[in-house]
Amino acid sequence: MSEGEKEEKLVPINIEDEMKSSYIDYSMSVIVSRALPDARDGLKPVHRRVLYGMYQLGILSNSSYKKSARIVGEVLGKYHPHGDISVYDTMVRLAQKWTLRYPLIDGQGNFGSLDADPPAAMRYTEVRMKQISEEMLLDIKKNTVDMQLNFDDSLEEPTVLPTRVPNLLINGSSGIAVGMATNIPPHNLKETINAICAYIDNNNNLSVEQIMKYIKAPDFPTGGIIYGYDGVKNAFHTGRGRIVLRAKVHLEEIQGRQCIVVDEIPYQVNKADMITKTVGLMKEGKMEGIFQIRDESDRNGLRIVYILKQNTNPHILLNKLFQYTSLQTYFNVNNIALVNGKPVQLNIKDFIQHFVDHRHDVIIRRTKYELEKCKNRVHILIGFFKILDHLDLMIQLIKKSKNHHEACSTLIKKFKISEDQSKSVLDMRLQSLTSLELDKLKKEYDELVKKIEFFQNVLVQHSIRTKIIKEELLDIKKKYQDSRRTQINYSGSQVHIEDLIENEQVVLTISHAGYIKRTSLSEYKRQGRGGVGNRGATARESDFFKHLLIATNHQYMLFFTEKGKCFWLRVYEIPEGSKISKGRAIQNIIHLQQDDKVNAYILTGDLTNKEYVKDYYVMMVTQKGIIKKTSLENYSRPRKDGINAIIIRKGDSLLEAILTKGDSHVFIAVKSGRIIRFSENKVRSTGRTSSGVIGINFTVKNDIVIGMICVDGEDKGNLLAVSEKGFGKRSHLKDYRITNRGGKGIKTINITQKTGDLIAIKYVTDQDDLMIIKKSGIIIRIPISDIRVMGRTTQGVRLINLKENDAIADVAKVYK
Repeated sequence: MSEGEKEEKLVPINIEDEMKSSYIDYSMSVIVSRALPDARDGLKPVHRRVLYGMYQLGILSNSSYKKSARIVGEVLGKYHPHGDISVYDTMVRLAQKWTLRYPLIDGQGNFGSLDADPPAAMRYTEVRMKQISEEMLLDIKKNTVDMQLNFDDSLEEPTVLPTRVPNLLINGSSGIAVGMATNIPPHNLKETINAICAYIDNNNNLSVEQIMKYIKAPDFPTGGIIYGYDGVKNAFHTGRGRIVLRAKVHLEEIQGRQCIVVDEIPYQVNKADMITKTVGLMKEGKMEGIFQIRDESDRNGLRIVYILKQNTNPHILLNKLFQYTSLQTYFNVNNIALVNGKPVQLNIKDFIQHFVDHRHDVIIRRTKYELEKCKNRVHILIGFFKILDHLDLMIQLIKKSKNHHEACSTLIKKFKISEDQSKSVLDMRLQSLTSLELDKLKKEYDELVKKIEFFQNVLVQHSIRTKIIKEELLDIKKKYQDSRRTQINYSGSQVHIEDLIENEQVVLTISHAGYIKRTSLSEYKRQGRGGVGNRGATARESDFFKHLLIATNHQYMLFFTEKGKCFWLRVYEIPEGSKISKGRAIQNIIHLQQDDKVNAYILTGDLTNKEYVKDYYVMMVTQKGIIKKTSLENYSRPRKDGINAIIIRKGDSLLEAILTKGDSHVFIAVKSGRIIRFSENKVRSTGRTSSGVIGINFTVKNDIVIGMICVDGEDKGNLLAVSEKGFGKRSHLKDYRITNRGGKGIKTINITQKTGDLIAIKYVTDQDDLMIIKKSGIIIRIPISDIRVMGRTTQGVRLINLKENDAIADVAKVYK
């Protein structure tokens, strides 16, 4: 063949068109022939081929186990020309009792575990069919379903099974096709059959709401609890829904410790991975209440024990486990199945309708097969009766015939019978000529006539077919029904952690080195002025307690770093500790950079409340006296790595942040004892990425801002000033005149060597208490009313006795 002739056979095509066409062909192949189940039998092609291959080999429920490799080879060689692993994985899944609600294969050997351990190789495991899977293949030899040629056109295989079992509903299915996926949950067989029977009894006119009286919800093989019912309703009505699954747990006391014991886990959860992740959360400090986790699961069932630390609230910890681990998961229902070869979204009623329609079709085809078989037998019997009335003549004619063909032709001509009748007479044994055998034939004929009449009625009367369907379903129910495994919590409202945590007042302490803890305020008893104080935490070497704050558990806490970053937590998320505990590093709670630290913080209400955040502002001040005002709304959407709160100028750092309503009076104090007062209205609100404006100018070199307060303009209450060496006093707010922003301020306390530098200012009333914390860790709580109201320029009175080399680290006001 010449080169020119070769070129003539090349057909130019557009590659774009070819790719579109080929991809569509591939997509449809995946959708129809691989990934999606048929709505009638609930099987994908590979599942169907495995069961049909076992059926053809006779590996039924009453036979001996056969090697898995034998079945894999049979299915590969005859029906499924793909990888052996795909076939074996299918067999394994059909045998796993934690994967299928009603397993279709009875496996012997290692078929994996809830920990996702791999099964043994196919040469080691053995299988046979479950009895329930035989129900799916009954009547397949009675022309009940369409057959198609296999991949090499040498054999036939069924396009669908004539199942008596509503497999798609009771076992569900999952798969990922091209551009779509299916995720159908399993249901209880007893409930499902009751619903189908009710559907039939109501002439296929049962609503979804009525069906839900029978099928309460999905029923998963691993049990667990369906938490809430909205997802179930959506799935049943629309074919799509999100179902919340929770582990089934109970509380025990083991060796004096409270324990959370898990009896059942949600469907498709890997037990080993779940435990490993929980251990990781313990190391990260998110599961501090857990002392130890033990997996005590064995062949008798699942049991995971979470041993709790002393004084841990098990209900709060359990809610955290639901929130952060796979003890709570979501099953996203997406009921897509093939109907007439096309993917369709189905609700619960559609599932039942397609199954019932399939059963009608199977019964019609089976009845036609049986009817034809009966008619053929009646035809043969009529031939018998015609000839047996002339038995002697028949024998003579046969004896005179030279061969079988001549005898057959002679009988046809003489007695006016068909060829089939003639052949049957010639094949008849002599014992059939006895009177007893003749009576049996007549009796058989009468029975066949009745059967034919019944079969004809089945074909024409819908009610008879529905009766048969119902009877067969009730038989299936009697054989295989069991109790529901998955419990249903109908209310299932999401329990938030704060619902389980008392909204009590707590003391938050932060050390200079960045350690934080939360302690109940009730641990601190009130003392008189001049007391020594209670022992708080012992500060680490070269560390001291810098901040102290009174909060309630349900509040939000915003953390502001010296570099101007903002993070937020709920107060109850801060690790709890006793008075003498040292707390935990803030870096382990929020994602701080190594060279950054928390310098300021504010407590707020609900940051998710849009109306609330619009009403408040964050007022910030730096050590160099720069002030900035920004709407709280800008800080209501946190990020894991924090957000920019303020642009810090070189050599400066953020010192304080206060929540305001936009119309306060601002007081800024410096360590040299001076203070400025101006209206908040003098500070314009700016965005998060601005740097602010000058709030106060310094009169002393190297002076720094030590604090800021914001109060309303009514001059009620007092301004408390506390010095480094334990002196303090209250002064009337009216003693501080209002000036413009950016001034040098006026004296608020007489600073001497005896008093030390000014370290804190607070707005107080007679009804408040004051918490004072020393750098040594000693804390004292005194009534504000015990502190004298004095002139603005005085040095004050001694508030707390200090040992040599000790000093006050911080003070906080306690709201009573």
